[in-house]
Amino acid sequence: SISAVCQLDWPKDRLLVQVLDDSDDESIQYLIKAEVAKWNQKGVNIIYRHRLVRTGYKAGNLKSAMSCEYVQAYEFVAIFDADFQPNPDFLKQTVPHFKDNPDLGLVQARWTFVNKDENLLTRLQNINLCFHFEVEQQVNGVFLNFFGFNGTAGVWRIKALEESGGWLERTTVEDMDIAVRAHLNGWKFIFLNDVKVLCEVPESYEAYRKQQHRWHSGPMHLFRLCLPAIITCKIAIWKKANLILLFFLLRKLILPFYSFTLFCIILPLTMFVPEAELPVWVICYVPVFMSFLNILPSPKSFPFIVPYLLFENTMSVTKFNAMVSGLFQLGSSYEWVVTKKAGRSSESDLLASAEMESKIMNQLQIQRGASESELTELNRMKEQKEA
Repeated sequence: SISAVCQLDWPKDRLLVQVLDDSDDESIQYLIKAEVAKWNQKGVNIIYRHRLVRTGYKAGNLKSAMSCEYVQAYEFVAIFDADFQPNPDFLKQTVPHFKDNPDLGLVQARWTFVNKDENLLTRLQNINLCFHFEVEQQVNGVFLNFFGFNGTAGVWRIKALEESGGWLERTTVEDMDIAVRAHLNGWKFIFLNDVKVLCEVPESYEAYRKQQHRWHSGPMHLFRLCLPAIITCKIAIWKKANLILLFFLLRKLILPFYSFTLFCIILPLTMFVPEAELPVWVICYVPVFMSFLNILPSPKSFPFIVPYLLFENTMSVTKFNAMVSGLFQLGSSYEWVVTKKAGRSSESDLLASAEMESKIMNQLQIQRGASESELTELNRMKEQKEA
């Protein structure tokens, strides 16, 4: 990501790169510092920041970075997570939307996944995320000028952040938090489905499960915190209804609750109570129809509709548990677990490095072969002379 951001096509005197390192691994810190120093020598205005007191998780890190005096000289801030690699023209495709649009607070780009075909789990994740970006984000952006900030691959107007209260450390979903507060303050959002930023999805079930727990417990925790502000805010009633019913409750509470109660409680009970019967449309048609709608934005995934249906019903247990944890503020609702990634979004750099190393090794082998042949020839001539 550091390399990709430093190669953004933008005037160097108007671009500042902050590398926000919250890691506690000294070897990782050393590698990041070396990368920052390399780009600094190339003329990039880049700063390495490591907090001594690491509170508030990602929100605390962003809050600390935005409080620096040199930030006041800039009007916009683009945010990228560690595994995101924007194209060089990213800023030229996003920043112009702010021109002559003073009410625009956020421009969000779409994610695209380098490892979506790695295994069955990544394919199933791609189905959900394609639906999220192509349907949820795009529709809300067009008709409501509001959607949830995805936490990365987006450009914020700094004034919008400041007037909305900045980054708060009260939740693990700081992206949703700032989006809701900015919306309540009258700021508008734009989603660009054609601007894509390369990243990756978790490849292991354990990493995916922990990610989903945070993605479902965090919104419910935030819902409790934001509900009074939503009710008392002076915005249209239909906007309040959209926030409460669609943004918070439908995807994060109602659907997980429906899947969990149907497949984990009601259906097992019917096995022990023969008199209890459920309509076929409840058991089959509704889940299949919902799965079909989710797969529509990614038509290549249709062969996986059955595994997707089974997997989503299985994940409803994790999502329901996370929902309850966040709604009732249990211990794990405010716990940030870093999602482990395989590092495939930087494989192009690794392949280039490996190719260069291979060329060097081949050259050394050629030189070594030449030296050995010369030595053999000298020994042969020496033996002939002695003979």
